[in-house]
Amino acid sequence: MCCVKFFLQNWTFSIIDETLIWDAYNGIRPETIPACGYNSICAKSFFVEYFYIVITVAVIILFCVTAAIIAAFLVIKANRDEQARLDDQWLIPHQNLTSIVKQAKSRVDQQSSRSLQSSSTVLTGVSSNNFFPETENITYFSYFGEPVLARKYEVRVQILEEDKAELRYLRSLEHDNICRFIGLSIDGPIYMSLWRYCSRGSVKSVISKSSMSMDGFFIYCLMKDIALGLQFIHNSSIRFHGSLTSDNCFINDRWQVKIAGFGLNFISRAEQKQCDDYLLHRAPELLRDPMKSGTQPGDVYSFAIVCSELISRTSPWDIENRKEEVADIVFMVKRGGRNAFRPSLETPEEEEDVNPALCHLIRDCWEEDPKHRPNIETVNKLMKSINSGRTANLMDHVFSVLEKHASSLEDEVQERMKELVEEKKKSDLLLYRMLPQQVADRLKMGQSVEPETFESVTIFFSDVVGFTTLAGKCTPLQVVNLLNDLYTTFDAIIDRNDTYKVETIGDGYLCVSGLPKRNGYEHVNNISNMSLELLENLKSYKIAHLPNEIVNIRIGMHSGSCVAGVVGLTMPRYCLFGDTVNTASRMESNGKPGHIHLSEDAHQLLISLFPEYSTESRGEVIIKGKGVMQTYWLLGRR
Repeated sequence: MCCVKFFLQNWTFSIIDETLIWDAYNGIRPETIPACGYNSICAKSFFVEYFYIVITVAVIILFCVTAAIIAAFLVIKANRDEQARLDDQWLIPHQNLTSIVKQAKSRVDQQSSRSLQSSSTVLTGVSSNNFFPETENITYFSYFGEPVLARKYEVRVQILEEDKAELRYLRSLEHDNICRFIGLSIDGPIYMSLWRYCSRGSVKSVISKSSMSMDGFFIYCLMKDIALGLQFIHNSSIRFHGSLTSDNCFINDRWQVKIAGFGLNFISRAEQKQCDDYLLHRAPELLRDPMKSGTQPGDVYSFAIVCSELISRTSPWDIENRKEEVADIVFMVKRGGRNAFRPSLETPEEEEDVNPALCHLIRDCWEEDPKHRPNIETVNKLMKSINSGRTANLMDHVFSVLEKHASSLEDEVQERMKELVEEKKKSDLLLYRMLPQQVADRLKMGQSVEPETFESVTIFFSDVVGFTTLAGKCTPLQVVNLLNDLYTTFDAIIDRNDTYKVETIGDGYLCVSGLPKRNGYEHVNNISNMSLELLENLKSYKIAHLPNEIVNIRIGMHSGSCVAGVVGLTMPRYCLFGDTVNTASRMESNGKPGHIHLSEDAHQLLISLFPEYSTESRGEVIIKGKGVMQTYWLLGRR
């Protein structure tokens, strides 16, 4: 019993003592033989031996991964910000657009209203529609002070992310022969795509101007520009135009053609309505399959139709002069066949200098089978060979034409100046026959002619005796010829006597001397001498159709003061006013055939200054409106 108890105590102590001894090794007793053997050092683990290096590398790797994640996030964010910035560029707020056509019309209306309130004429200029021809699908706006062309769409579609990518791509496209895409307005009443404005309008509008002359080289340059623009579109990510028409080809101020209306297929596909121009330019295989937006061979066909318009100087298919309607033409094009229906390539008779090779190229481009049509690169090569390597710049052509005409221009200008001077002389001569020269000169300079008082003039009145009876024997045409012949004789006499013919009223003849050019008191001598010459010439005057009839006149003259001035604007007349005119008229009406009736004032002035004239007193005569007057007969000149 004691032995067992002693054994248990020693065994427990040994257990407790062994646990305490190997406490540093977690209470585990080491192996009797070391794993590495005796007299050798065990190798440390890689992690223990390179602990700090491992930690450093781990930190570096963690830093690089974090940096890469941050960089990727920043790149993605930068791309999104850039896309948002580019989206802001093509997205045009409608409030930033100002209608040019309405603005121009209001300006014209304001100018017209001002012109009604002013006495002078205001030139309101050319209608705004000449510069901005608005159509059903095209209008014009001002965007930050610059004119832009707006193409209207009748549908509203949801713009997806791929559509935004296309819009950003369109915004970045630049070429000499494509119209710059500015953006899309979607917050207004309708969707509108905005393109850079070209001042000379579309090719269709240029063709429609009948006054526009286009030679063969001019047509070649326009065709070349369209082909180059189409080639750029085909080589871009857009791949095809789809709706090329003459209404989509615009011309800038340097006569460069720029193609517009490309891209935006996500809107075009949604539109149900198709305009006549679109259908008349569409290839037959696309007309048969309306679901197709377009193809490159289809663009080549549309290019050929536009070129046919340039060659023939007409609208598409010359639709205005055809008996077929648009639907009939579209049906015949869709039908196809061996002899496919195509436009005419006849050039106007006055402009037959178009290269026949261009016509052959156009026929190749509108082949019925799309596989037989040349691609646009081939078209450009063929056009270059047609031009024989010469420059195809339209402005160079214009300069060369100007140089050719420069040598003859000076002679032509001188010839035109001579013609202008001659025409001016003719117009001045006609004007001086209607008005006194000094009065006409003032009117030509735009100066007003104020009424003028002349203190001393002599007025002459004459009347054909028995004119009513004489006219009854003649036809109206013979009366006109009689008066014209008679007054032509009178005109030749008054030119020699410094006398101004005021007017003729029927058979009455009114002359004056002493105005508008003052000649002292010489006027009474001029009128007296003229009156005697008239009577002398009438003695031998014969009427052509009435040779037995004798023409006789009564003459009355009076001297005194007078007021003269221009009356009227449409047909200005130089008229005389005053009592002197009435008195001279009374002298004529109270005279006798073949006699010269003088008033007392005219008689006193004539005898006192020119005694060589012989007169005879008639005595006192009762004059209507004047009472009793002493009058005289002028008999002759000694």
